[in-house]
Amino acid sequence: MSASILILDDDENFRRTLAFVLKRAGYSVTTADHPKDAVETLMSGTFDLAILDIKMPDMDGLSLLAEIRKTHPYLPVLILTGFAGLDSAVEAMRLHARDYFIKPIDPAIFLERVQKILDEEETNKRRTTILSQMRTLLDELEKIDKPSQKEDGVKPSMVPMDSSRFIQKDDFILDLKAQQVEFRGRAISLPPSTFNYLVTLIRHSPRPVSYEALVMEAQGYSLAAREARAISRWQIYQLRHAMEPDPDHPMLVMTVRNIGYRLITSTNK
Repeated sequence: MSASILILDDDENFRRTLAFVLKRAGYSVTTADHPKDAVETLMSGTFDLAILDIKMPDMDGLSLLAEIRKTHPYLPVLILTGFAGLDSAVEAMRLHARDYFIKPIDPAIFLERVQKILDEEETNKRRTTILSQMRTLLDELEKIDKPSQKEDGVKPSMVPMDSSRFIQKDDFILDLKAQQVEFRGRAISLPPSTFNYLVTLIRHSPRPVSYEALVMEAQGYSLAAREARAISRWQIYQLRHAMEPDPDHPMLVMTVRNIGYRLITSTNK
């Protein structure tokens, strides 16, 4: 089945042209010319990608993206604008937009980026499914082996982890290839960019990581402290809500005032 894409843009000519380009590339396309219509369409259907224009009547694209994140936290979103600006780019990244395009767009480059995002999403879904199946099989194997282990008094040998693929630190096990996290024996699902932030924090733990270094290592952006802080704040929000018992009173991902963040693992309290 072809991927389903929603386009929101009040410029009819551009909206029709972009829809034509995407349909010709084989995608299923739905269009909307008003934020309210886009929200209703998202709630009534299933989409693999949303493309939002920033400059819209009644509600700009970034405000709409904030609303979308409440009900569709992991929906890939591309932002379009005819008005380039660092502030809007930073805000788009804070709200976990996957990319930021300035009109007019190059159709070939745009289609390449759309396909790459969709491929990444499909790969992540497949990885999650496979890992879930593997955990189920391992649990079953452990139940089968327990009786014989009790009889023989022999503990199963631990298979050493590939250090180039896995990072293990206290209660954390990170699979860098599959981008999967196990925390205190519990599987945690994180968006790819948020996973990269956790990797960076773990590599430096328990030392603090500055806003600038965190964004550079996790996402490859060289930004001043103010912009880096704005972008990293959303990723830290994601981490806290995925791992902390009480995200409003974090005990693991700690803010270091005027510097950045640091990760507290179980033996570094």
